[in-house]
Amino acid sequence: MTLAPAAKASWSRGRIRTLGLVLLLLLLLGFPQIYPKSYVMGVMCRILLYAILAGSLNIINGYSGQFNIGHAGFFCVGAYSEALFAMKIGMSFWAALPLGGIMAALIGLVVSLPTFKLRGVYLAIVTLGASELIRLVALNWEGLTGGPMGVKGIPAPVLFGLRISKATRYYYIFLFLAVLFFFVTDRVVKSRVGRAWVAIREDEAAARSLGVETARYKAMNFMYGAFWAGIAGAAFAPYFKFISPDMFNLDEGFNILSMVIIGGQGTLAGPAVGAVIVNFLTEVLRPVAQYRMVLYALLIIGMMWLRPQGLVGVSNSILAERKAWRSRRKAAAPGGAAR
Repeated sequence: MTLAPAAKASWSRGRIRTLGLVLLLLLLLGFPQIYPKSYVMGVMCRILLYAILAGSLNIINGYSGQFNIGHAGFFCVGAYSEALFAMKIGMSFWAALPLGGIMAALIGLVVSLPTFKLRGVYLAIVTLGASELIRLVALNWEGLTGGPMGVKGIPAPVLFGLRISKATRYYYIFLFLAVLFFFVTDRVVKSRVGRAWVAIREDEAAARSLGVETARYKAMNFMYGAFWAGIAGAAFAPYFKFISPDMFNLDEGFNILSMVIIGGQGTLAGPAVGAVIVNFLTEVLRPVAQYRMVLYALLIIGMMWLRPQGLVGVSNSILAERKAWRSRRKAAAPGGAAR
């Protein structure tokens, strides 16, 4: 059977994409052997961590159109859950890791329930308040969380008798979690659930009229994004060996949000690219750390002005399409071509 030219081109693009992903994965697997320095591996660990965090926020903001700016709260829940399960109960890292994600998902459900009818800035304020509430609970519940002193001496993971403490070894945990996140998320986005999220993003009223249970799918969306933020937090806690409430403040939430905006919302690759750029800038701007957030803000403003769909966003993204539609309408108006 002969393939049509369009189908053949699509099949070729699919093969090229698969080959590129395989080569990228092989490069990442061999990276510790190429640059084994602890500083470089520490930066790579942060990039992979924030790729998961930004990607999980993108699921909420980019695919369902909800506006969450309090993602640091779910990150906090996952980190404290793993630390407390390990320190108080003696649970292994491999058992506490999924529990950190589940705890964050449950908090995500609690946050999403009263916000079904909220959109835009109103929803953003609620998520911001929820994130601060979580941080304040961690700050003031001294008997459980250690209060402002935090949790110290979080045990490192042990795999087949090997203690994973150095960044060179821990890198593979973050790499495994990042690959798992993008693989699973790719399948979810292409499923019926993912299509429902996109329908809600494009037009919630139209999606509801077509039988999409918007409240249910919005809750699932929040829980899914929060789950992976919790997984990232649970992996972060033993890597850093110490956590405290000030690690999960508003700056951290805006830091994650900036990666999504810079890379591109509604795309799988966008948040990963944003994580690379923001972490690279963080290292470059260390001498002027007090001005880092100002420079991030200027970068975001420039991105929204020049390329609102982000660096990896497709040209027919929702924001770019609206701009193109307005341009076509203006050109079609009487005398539009002359103007």
